Amino acid sequence: MPHSPEDKKRVLTRVRRIRGQVDALERALESGEPCLAILQQIGAVRGAANGLMGEMVEIHFKDELVTGEIMVDQRAVRMAEVGHLLRSYLK
Repeated sequence: MPHSPEDKKRVLTRVRRIRGQVDALERALESGEPCLAILQQIGAVRGAANGLMGEMVEIHFKDELVTGEIMVDQRAVRMAEVGHLLRSYLK
């Protein structure tokens, strides 16, 4: 969870944008839009989700590893956790 109000607002704005794109995708499927239009919408949703992931990783690094008050040995554990998460996400 983002700690600063600005980060939280930015992330929630991205989530709301993704929700709008998913709603548009659902409407396109229900109305029988051409496959190309649906594929483009899926690409937009995927790009938006990737942008959200990138922003959250950046916020996490800043909040936990840069400005956070954790010990050096804990940083290694946290970095390993993030590395595992990113490897799973990128599969």
